[in-house]
Amino acid sequence: MAKDAAGQQRTGLLYGIGAYGMWGLVPLFWPLLKPADAMEILAHRMTWSLAVVVLVLLVMRRWAWIGELVRRPRKLGLIAVAATVITVNWGVYIWSVNSGHVVEASLGYFINPLVTIAMGVLILKERLRRAQWVAVGVGAAAVVVLTVGYGRPPWISLTLAFSFATYGLAKKQVNLGGLESLAAETAVQFLPALGYLLWLGGQGQATFATGGAGHAALLASTGVVTAIPLICFGGAAIRVPLSTLGLLQYLAPVFQFLIGIAYFHEAMPPERWAGFALVWLALTTLTWDALRTARATRHALAEALAHAPTPPLASGRPQPQDS
Repeated sequence: MAKDAAGQQRTGLLYGIGAYGMWGLVPLFWPLLKPADAMEILAHRMTWSLAVVVLVLLVMRRWAWIGELVRRPRKLGLIAVAATVITVNWGVYIWSVNSGHVVEASLGYFINPLVTIAMGVLILKERLRRAQWVAVGVGAAAVVVLTVGYGRPPWISLTLAFSFATYGLAKKQVNLGGLESLAAETAVQFLPALGYLLWLGGQGQATFATGGAGHAALLASTGVVTAIPLICFGGAAIRVPLSTLGLLQYLAPVFQFLIGIAYFHEAMPPERWAGFALVWLALTTLTWDALRTARATRHALAEALAHAPTPPLASGRPQPQDS
């Protein structure tokens, strides 16, 4: 049983690393879809994602979960919540990248681990250690500093952080496999997205038909770009704790931040550096606490095993039978 659990944790970690690594590089992809605007890209992303997932399910012949899901109203409700918040997340993120706000978007995913931990306390009644409370407090201070610096709350960052943390929480409660969960979510998204694309085409504003074959192929590929990391994330969400997902989350914003600075050449005024520095301090505190706790747990386990009584060896003689 313990080996099984450890194997599931390792698999979840690999899924999480793959998901966050791909999300970290995705800001390089969305600008390729211009002149399509964020809403059209979002609608194509939702539509083509379902097509990709259905194709995978056909190949793998994994349909038994659908009957069970439709008989569970609570799970269906959580799927609807997950589909709604990830739609908001996708839309804001695409708009922010194509509008020159990659760095602010990356801040949202830096903040996300702190929001995830706070949700663990408020909703799942998890208990925080002192260092975790300190990290959450420093993160809140960072938001205040950035609000003063920007002259407004960093709404892009906060929207991305809270929507994705809510998405992770909903997926954990649903407890479906990554592929199955994504199929259910994109099924919820499909009709509104398709309806919008048909309306857009009727208005003569759809770039899918007017932008050439290459542009159409790029819009269709949003399904693959979306499905692969989300399937990985779904696989991680049901195998590792929310706190571990928060730690893995660091990968994506680091890549996004570097891309925003080095590739898109976005400005970093002093107040932005100050806010980011506070967020990084909070994340460093979380990481230190997680490593210290893991080390202490391993040490306690080793001590317990070392002092465990040795079971007596069997004598090999037949035992008397009860009459």
